[in-house]
Amino acid sequence: MGSAGNSSTPPPPPPPPPPAVLHQSEADEEDENVKQLHECSTIYLALQECLAQTNRNWKSCQPEVQALKECHMRKKLTKGND
Repeated sequence: MGSAGNSSTPPPPPPPPPPAVLHQSEADEEDENVKQLHECSTIYLALQECLAQTNRNWKSCQPEVQALKECHMRKKLTKGND
């Protein structure tokens, strides 16, 4: 009464989903939004890259979040002095 023929191994886990691919119109719209950030756009793009690398883990990207927040505050202060 052996169970040699009945041993079932679990199936392998499914592969991770491919990265999201934006439609061209969505990519163009995102580019326009980034351009509106002006001097903060580099920081914004760094935040987007961090989120992509950490599976959208905001806690892992806090340095970038804080840098973007500070950039916007500087812009607001500068704009108020014009």
